[in-house]
Amino acid sequence: MQVVKQRRDAALDALVAHSPYVRFLGIRFDRRGDELTALLPYADHLIGNPALPAIHGGVTAAFLETTALVVLAWSLMWERMETGPPPEPPEPPRWPKTIDFTVDYLRTGLPRDAYARARVNRSGRRYASVHVEGWQDNRERLFAQATGHFLMPPPAGD
Repeated sequence: MQVVKQRRDAALDALVAHSPYVRFLGIRFDRRGDELTALLPYADHLIGNPALPAIHGGVTAAFLETTALVVLAWSLMWERMETGPPPEPPEPPRWPKTIDFTVDYLRTGLPRDAYARARVNRSGRRYASVHVEGWQDNRERLFAQATGHFLMPPPAGD
């Protein structure tokens, strides 16, 4: 079982390693089975309004959109990874393209760690719809949520 866990963790690490923006913001992902929770660790450079202080709205939107994209790319990798040997070397991810992304800012993003989870509402061959929720201290008190629509990449080999 440890080999399966290591294989899944290595695949997730390889996926997020291909995104410079994930590294810039410091976003990390906690994996439990096929479910991912994103973590945006607090850093002073994320503050947009020092008077409140509040996390910048652009950072919040980028965090939620990045979570949606990683979850979609992860879902594309999951079945292939579970049914066959991992590709050697790891192939670059096939990222979905954002069609639209709407963010609802529900309350101020405080100067502390933030978390997000994405739920894929629909994923077909060409199109996907995703809902993302972001919170800080209490999962029931969202500070932002978003809905996005994405153009799915063509299947591998196309």
